[in-house]
Amino acid sequence: MPRPNFTAVTEFIFEGFSILGWQHRLILFVVFLVLYLLTLASNAIILMVIRLNRQLHTPMYFFLSVLSMSETCYTVAIIPRMLSSLLSPQQAISIPDCATQLFFYLTFGINNCFLLMAMGYDRYVAICNPLRYSVIMGKRTCIQLASGSWSLGLSTAIIQVSSVFSLPFCDANVISHFFCDIRPLMKLACADTTIKEFITLFISLCVLVLPMVLIFISYVLIVSTILKMASAEGRKKAFATCASHLTVVIVHYGCTSFIYLKPKSQNSLQDRLISVTYTVITPLLNPVVYSLRNKEVKDVLLRALGKKPFS
Repeated sequence: MPRPNFTAVTEFIFEGFSILGWQHRLILFVVFLVLYLLTLASNAIILMVIRLNRQLHTPMYFFLSVLSMSETCYTVAIIPRMLSSLLSPQQAISIPDCATQLFFYLTFGINNCFLLMAMGYDRYVAICNPLRYSVIMGKRTCIQLASGSWSLGLSTAIIQVSSVFSLPFCDANVISHFFCDIRPLMKLACADTTIKEFITLFISLCVLVLPMVLIFISYVLIVSTILKMASAEGRKKAFATCASHLTVVIVHYGCTSFIYLKPKSQNSLQDRLISVTYTVITPLLNPVVYSLRNKEVKDVLLRALGKKPFS
C-alpha cells in the first residue's frame, strides 16, 4: 500500500546521461544523431530495394522488410527524446506520454524478437527441407508468422504497460534511464512490486528464452544438415545465408537478455550503456549486416548505383 503522506507524481524526469559533462553529452548527441539518421536511411533503402526488385520477393526478404519497418518504428519511439535530453538534461515527461513510449517500445521490441525467430524457422526450412520450401513457406504462412509476431508484441505490451502503470507513484520521480523502461519505473513505485516483477520475469522468459531456444535448436539442425552436404561450395553458400541472421540474433538477444534476465542491479549507468546497444546500434546493425554480407542485396544495390551491369 502507498504511504499515507505522499505527493502523487504527475510527471517523470529522465536522469539519462546528465551525470556526464556538457562536452561528453554533446559528443554522444552527435554520435547518436548520426547513428539514428543512418538507421532511418539504411532501413528505408532496404525496404526500397526489396520492394522494387522481384528477385528479392522471397520469404527471407519479406521477413527482413517487416523487421526493417519494425526497427524503424522502434528507434523513432526512443531516440528522438533521448537526443533531446542530451541537449537539455532533466527533461520531464508526463505519465500518459511515458506509458505511450513504453507501449511502443515493448510492442516493436517484442515483435522483433519473434520476427527473428520466424526468420530462423525460414532458414531451417530452406536448408533442411529445400524441396518443400516453396510449399511450407508460402505467402499465407509468411503473413501468418509476421502477423503473429505483431500480435504477440501488441498483446504483451498491453499487459506490461497495464501492470506497471497500475502501481502508485509518489515522491520520487527521477527515472534512472534515458527512456521509460519497466525496471526503472518499478523502482519509483511506492508499493510492493513483487508480483509485478514476477510477471515481468515470466514475460521476459517467454519473449527472450523461448525464441532463443527454438532458434538454437533450428541452428543445430541446420549445421548438422550443412555438414552432411557433399559439396564444399554448397556448404559455404548455406553457411553464408545464415551468417547475417545469426549475427543479428546474437547481438539482439545477448544485450536484451543481459538487461531483463539478470538480477537487480544498482549500476544503472552500466544498464543504460548496454541499453544503447539494442536501442541505437542493433537497429542499424540489421540493414548493414544484411546488405554487406548478402550477395543478392549487394548486387541489387550496386546495380541501382550503376556500379554493376544487369545480367
